[in-house]
Amino acid sequence: MDDFSVREIPFSCSGAWFGISAVVGLAAYAEDLHLVSHRNGMHAVLSLVPMLAGARVPVEVNANPALLTWSAGRARVAAAFESPSALRISGDGLGLRIAAADDTLTPFTGTHFFRDPVTSSYVFTSYETGHRYRVTVLAGQEVSAGGSALGTAERAVVVGGDGGEWELVVEEMTTTRGRFSTTATFSDVVAASRRSFDRFADEVAPWRSDRTPAAELACYVLWSATVSPAGFLGRPAVLMSKNWMDKVWSWDHCFNALALAPGAPGLAWDQLQVVFDHQTTEGALPDSITHAEVLHNFVKPPIHGWAVGKLRSKLPGGIPVAELPVLYRQLEAWTTFWLDHRRAPDQPFPHYEHGNDSGWDNSTIFDEQRLVQSADLAAFLVVQMGELARLAREIGDPAAATRWEREAETMLNAMLTTLWDGSAFTSRALDGTTRATASLLDLMPVVLGADLPQDVHAKLAEGVARHLTAVGPATERPDSPHYEADGYWRGPVWAPSTVLIEDGLRRGGAVELADQVSARFRAVCEKSGFAENFDALTGEGLRDRAYTWTASAYLLLAAEAEARLTDGAPEHPATSAG
Repeated sequence: MDDFSVREIPFSCSGAWFGISAVVGLAAYAEDLHLVSHRNGMHAVLSLVPMLAGARVPVEVNANPALLTWSAGRARVAAAFESPSALRISGDGLGLRIAAADDTLTPFTGTHFFRDPVTSSYVFTSYETGHRYRVTVLAGQEVSAGGSALGTAERAVVVGGDGGEWELVVEEMTTTRGRFSTTATFSDVVAASRRSFDRFADEVAPWRSDRTPAAELACYVLWSATVSPAGFLGRPAVLMSKNWMDKVWSWDHCFNALALAPGAPGLAWDQLQVVFDHQTTEGALPDSITHAEVLHNFVKPPIHGWAVGKLRSKLPGGIPVAELPVLYRQLEAWTTFWLDHRRAPDQPFPHYEHGNDSGWDNSTIFDEQRLVQSADLAAFLVVQMGELARLAREIGDPAAATRWEREAETMLNAMLTTLWDGSAFTSRALDGTTRATASLLDLMPVVLGADLPQDVHAKLAEGVARHLTAVGPATERPDSPHYEADGYWRGPVWAPSTVLIEDGLRRGGAVELADQVSARFRAVCEKSGFAENFDALTGEGLRDRAYTWTASAYLLLAAEAEARLTDGAPEHPATSAG
């Protein structure tokens, strides 16, 4: 694969809690690259500045999955991960200044710097991350500055400032460890890191070819955003990003699990379960999880039954039989949460309490009311109850299966009699007031596929076609007065809505439209990378530019398109917008 921009996608490796990035805060970029940690939040810990003879040197920066380089002519500095906690850095003709990113030290903030007399290493102790970053010079000239005094002071080590060859290692650790020792040369480290990534890409996307030019970069985004178990994340977890969106949210994990399932089933299962590990006694899933916090102030939409249905065909051998009873209990509790705790007395549908609960934070369906009974929520629950019925039969509980089938049928009938106006689904306030919008959210019941009456599915497909631009399904129809080019869920094209819609269109028989949705979204990823969302008219990547669910969506859609070509099914190209 080609080099990628480290200003958009951090340089990291699977399992690491830190990476090298120019993104140092919420949509904040620095001129220099930094070592950025994702423990206890996102924190730029160390700045990394190429130097020579005491002066900053202009450089060209290049990155691939195994190697990051700063180059000035023939002089260069290069970095590679030896392990998730050890970054090897070497230089020839160019030095490197490694300094505390925050030059203010107090008893409760900042980074304490000292020379460890036991290991002869330099240690940066970061209050914000709760971790230490140890620099051991393996070869070359070194100079340190600063010390343990409080207040504003330089705290740094410069290696290779004389223009000679040098090498060092930066280690992340909790308290201490023995003196760093290795037999691996820097070239060995680079080669091993490359083999690790190549194995991952071969497992996750063995189908990749010239037809799928973004597949390896998508694999890198997932591989590099994976962290080892720590804090509240008790399993290996794929963060949404190692930029500022460095959490696991309770629906992005579903898309990552699906993309990983065929080639990395163990990691895929961990992605599904990492959120259920924090399910409450009432059945609610958390809004998000990080190293240091679990938030329950919102939830996310119940797409998990849909995801489990998809996992059946993607996991080698299907869902493990031993996991079926646990999975049934988890989905049952999650469904019951909505039916018992988010459904007002005598109401047919549960409600969202805020746009954040839907995942579509500022969708226009929440403009007049925050507590909304929306058709997408009802549809997701119908799908989930159908999956519960199937699971119940598999674990030998036919009575529960019948009950869930009846619940699903009742809610679907209520959707069609209460929220369907003959041409579109509407949302409803708790007082019964209905409202139609130009939001794609009102079309999400297409996820029911063939479970919808044929005429209803056809109308929804027509609605999707009106939202479809050359980029994909716009989340607010472009002719709406509420449309905003960079309006989050008021216009831009997003990965999750695209995948759910494509799947529902295809299962309902609107194959040509599904092909166009898939092809257009894959094309924008190939053009603009794996952004949080995309301008629906220009395709420009917006916001965080290293989103794992966008990479996963690309991998899902590309793998399925390649499988259809192998099966001989015609594929409809990404022609101009409908």
